[in-house]
Amino acid sequence: MSGTTAHLTPQTGLAPALNAWEIFLYDQGRSPHTVKAFLSDVRLLSEYLPPDRTLGAITTADLNHFLEWMQSERGVPCSPKTLARRITSLKSFFRWLHKGGVILVDPAEKVVQRSVVSPLPEVLTEAEMEAALLAADRYRRKAKPDARPYTLLALLLSTGIKKSECLGIHLNHIDLEAEGGPIVFIRYASPANRYKERKLPLPDDWIPAYEEYLEQYKPVDRLFPWSPRRLEYLLEDIGRDAGLRKHLSFDMCRWTSALIDYLNNVEPEKIRQKLGVSKIQWREIQTKLRQLAGQ
Repeated sequence: MSGTTAHLTPQTGLAPALNAWEIFLYDQGRSPHTVKAFLSDVRLLSEYLPPDRTLGAITTADLNHFLEWMQSERGVPCSPKTLARRITSLKSFFRWLHKGGVILVDPAEKVVQRSVVSPLPEVLTEAEMEAALLAADRYRRKAKPDARPYTLLALLLSTGIKKSECLGIHLNHIDLEAEGGPIVFIRYASPANRYKERKLPLPDDWIPAYEEYLEQYKPVDRLFPWSPRRLEYLLEDIGRDAGLRKHLSFDMCRWTSALIDYLNNVEPEKIRQKLGVSKIQWREIQTKLRQLAGQ
């Protein structure tokens, strides 16, 4: 029995178990947003069940009835995506209790997970990507040269990194002298996300813009020391200057980068590793890439 479950027994109610689970989740390095969502989902179960229902008395039938109540009887909209997340929360909570030896049988194990496939993402065509890069590059040729737009856009399109990963890059994460060519090291502060850490190659034609950018802005620590919204505005400006009808975004650049690799027949496992996603996440991403590629 682990430290956080040591004081729990099958006769314990849900409320004390939730308090212990919250401590466990934070100890595991989960983000406050994830912890809040997980706790909120399982608290709904505690509101649904009789107040004297103990951990050891909760059955799979209880959980299935609870899910039916949420969908059709509660009177509050529950989207397929929300339902899928709540099932994940229940499974995570009861798996933790079972592994900790608090309950002998995991009642959530046989609850059917509902997968939700979100709509296809919007990507740039080859012509749109070239137009955006040209628009960003023009900032470098102005009377007051500005290499920041091109440095940001070309980095996103070549690496496929997420917004949070881009904001987390520090200057010492970029190694222009690495054996095999320049790289950027995508790092995470939380131990729970260490599996997402990876080294990504940087294109040679990105380096001159990067060096111009360093000279112009002289960042001290973070590569892009601005708010997420400021960088989003920067991408929107590039898109407008390029005459795009689409809303140029971090997510669009990420999917465009992945699709380029897919169309160039890069091995699927290499694309997965480049994106820093789990094998489970990759299944849905690969399905969408096939659809985007017209397959």
